[in-house]
Amino acid sequence: MKAFVAGATGQTGRRIVEVLVKRNIPVKAMVRNLETGKEILPPEAELVVGDVLVPNSLEAAIGDSTVLLCATGAKPSLDLTGPYQVDYQGTKNLVNVAKAKGIEHFVLVSSLCVSQFFHPLNLFWLVLYWKKQAEKYIEKSGLTYTIVRPGGLKNQDNSDSIVMSSADTLFDGSIPRTKVAEVCVESLYQSGARNKIVEIIAKPEAEAMDWEQLFSKVA
Repeated sequence: MKAFVAGATGQTGRRIVEVLVKRNIPVKAMVRNLETGKEILPPEAELVVGDVLVPNSLEAAIGDSTVLLCATGAKPSLDLTGPYQVDYQGTKNLVNVAKAKGIEHFVLVSSLCVSQFFHPLNLFWLVLYWKKQAEKYIEKSGLTYTIVRPGGLKNQDNSDSIVMSSADTLFDGSIPRTKVAEVCVESLYQSGARNKIVEIIAKPEAEAMDWEQLFSKVA
């Protein structure tokens, strides 16, 4: 297995890279700026320059990777097209190249509530709507995929247990980014994660389950 991470310098992406490195999985981390990548990411990661909005840069960046994890996301800005460009078009570009290169498993970090058009987050230039369109594109692509929909993201880890559920069944709650990263990486190993949408939050009172139990619960 050789992993490729898009959005590697983001708050969730960098944690995905760290989990992959801890598991001794060779990882290519795509960055737009090498110096920034060197400051943020572990030295064991191979840094490659590319941009999801520049399709021609993706083929060389992905190289001989066998699995792909996408943690990109539009940053809040005054650019009305940001979520369309990054969350939808950028993911589409990745899917197209992944399919052409025979990627074995595509993992996408999405969000809770993407199916709710009138959610307040859609006031930010329809960010959830475009994440949902990206999900649909992956589902129809023919790639083996896992779509991970976390609740509110926390930078600080905690000892809460992960709650995992099927699509459109969790509507609030939060989860540390480190746990999101662990779910993403673990989905590469679990047969019960293939071609599924999993929604995740963390709760102190939740029953602790192993990975196989968590993924097998999801329809």
